Amino acid sequence: MKIAYVCYKDGQFGNTVKSEDEILFNYLIEKGLNIATVTWTDPDIDWKDFELVILKSPWDYFEQIDNFYAWLNKLVGLGVRLLNPPATIKWNSDKHYLNEIDEAGLPVIPSIFLEKNEFPDIAVYFERLKTNKIIIKPCVSAGSVNTFKVAQEETSEWNSKLKELLKNEAFIVQPFVDEIQTDGEYSFLFFNGKFSHHVLKKAKEGDFRVQSSYGGSIHTPEMSSDLIDQAQQYSDKFAKDCLYARVDGIIRNGKFSLMELELIEPFLFLAQNENSYQNYYSAIKDLLILHTEEK
Repeated sequence: MKIAYVCYKDGQFGNTVKSEDEILFNYLIEKGLNIATVTWTDPDIDWKDFELVILKSPWDYFEQIDNFYAWLNKLVGLGVRLLNPPATIKWNSDKHYLNEIDEAGLPVIPSIFLEKNEFPDIAVYFERLKTNKIIIKPCVSAGSVNTFKVAQEETSEWNSKLKELLKNEAFIVQPFVDEIQTDGEYSFLFFNGKFSHHVLKKAKEGDFRVQSSYGGSIHTPEMSSDLIDQAQQYSDKFAKDCLYARVDGIIRNGKFSLMELELIEPFLFLAQNENSYQNYYSAIKDLLILHTEEK
């Protein structure tokens, strides 16, 4: 079976990401997989040459979302299997998915959606969310691109800014979560529905973005089985048949609340756990066995 390993081509998102992609690729080669690194935007790729496509790090998907959807549809039409499944990827590409998770009864950071060409008064959202700071970010985005922290005293200034932003796309408004700065954001990694490992991401002093490109740091504290079980619920219900799922959130009073469910191109923090590469490979192997049995 020939496998396409879809990565990002020019590494603008940082050497750490590139390193994880390369190390994992080499590990899978050593395990005997017939795998080739490609980009989803390469016009010279004949996707019929591949029986399976692993979506590892297509970091630019949100910048060309319509083309990305068209590419997903093309793979489906060709009968090429994609991990994660195309329908799940489309669902996860727009943060409106958080509504569905909330409606399922799983804890989610409160979210209000501002649709394209809506021009609301931002002041009402501080009141509705019972906070004096909010986070505003696009519904289709990644890596904290166009993500802003807005204080209540900046309402007048941000009403005009938000009006301009909403001319182009929909946005999500959430309360600023103090735990991000005090405790950090947790990521739980699941491969084929099985828990692999976790990390704690902390923002640098004075910032709220936990990504390493913004100066964030990575830690691996002890984790209780109860909190792992809480994170597992999101994977079980919304990441079925997925090679990978990253469940991101905060812990407040011993309870986990979701910030993002990452099913398209998450950094997997494989270097933070000695068993992670084997866990990833085992998940591929199990999914391939299932794929063969279904044919």
